[in-house]
Formats: sequence, structure tokens, C-alpha cells
Amino acid sequence: MDRLLAATKENPRTGLRDRCLILLMFRHGLRVTEACAMRMDQVDLESKILQVQRLKGGLSTTQPLRTEEIRLLKGWMAERERWLRQWRKKEGGTGAALDRHALFLSTRGTALSRKTFWALLRRYGELAGLALPPHPHMLRHACGFALADQGADTRLIQDYLGHRNIQHTVRYTATNPVRFEKLWR
Repeated sequence: MDRLLAATKENPRTGLRDRCLILLMFRHGLRVTEACAMRMDQVDLESKILQVQRLKGGLSTTQPLRTEEIRLLKGWMAERERWLRQWRKKEGGTGAALDRHALFLSTRGTALSRKTFWALLRRYGELAGLALPPHPHMLRHACGFALADQGADTRLIQDYLGHRNIQHTVRYTATNPVRFEKLWR
């Protein structure tokens, strides 16, 4: 994750947006469609919370935002506002085609598409020198495995990722030896 996030710094045009998006997808286990569909009203920087609207019948949750996420979101939101001002100026003040509600905008002012995110993630994977080309769902899986590595309870991971069926969550904890550490004490 560190190498992938560092690779975004090589992109002066959209790197801040991309770094923010990739970090949120990893930290909150977002599916690509959930991330691309995020709206501005799902982020409350004052209360430090993120409203996660799960798809595929998942359970939506309110999750805390961490310091690094807040810093990146503040930076991206300021950059996003600059983009909106530039587009309005270019369009003669109307900005009619702009998506003012989407959190993550494309360079054309519309909500970022899944296809665009797939392409940019693959490019950052190459820049980061990753052995395998990354795809967006890897960020969700990485979240589950990272939580399991921290010793999080399977039910808590289930709730965090919005899984209705615990069988979808067990994959993250089944191979983790940390779960046995409290036995035989």
C-alpha cells in the first residue's frame, strides 16, 4: 500500500485525488462502485466520520475517519473546489455539466468512473513496481486481511466490510495465526 500511495505523488494533475481515493478504498474496504459513487454529503470532517453506503445487499455503516484520511480529504476537497471554479469559468459560469455532489470527480467534472479508476490503479501499480497488476477489489481484500492481521474479531470485520454472510469474512481470518495467540494462556 505504501508503494502504491507513493506512486500517486508522481502525478501532479490527479495524484492527490487518486491518493485520497486509494487510501479510503483500502481503509474502509470500499468496492470500486461504492467509492466512485461517494457523495460529498457522506463525508463529515468535523465529526470525523464517513457514511459508507454498501452495495450488493451489504450493510451500510458509519465509520471513523483517521488523521491521514482527514488530511487527504481536506486537501482533495480544496483541490476539487479549484477544479470546479476552473470549469465554471471555462463554461461561462454555468457549470451545467458538472457533478457537484460526487466526491471524486474526473478531469471533466463528472463522477469518476469505474473504468477510469481501473486504468489509473493499474498505472500506479506499474509505477510502484508491484509484481502483480492491481485491481480495485484487491484494496477491499487488503483491508480485510489487514484487519485480521491486527487481531480484529471476525464479526467486527464482517460488520466493517458490510458482509451479511460471515462466510464472506472468514477468508480473512482463516489463515491468520494471530487468532490462536490467546489460546493456552
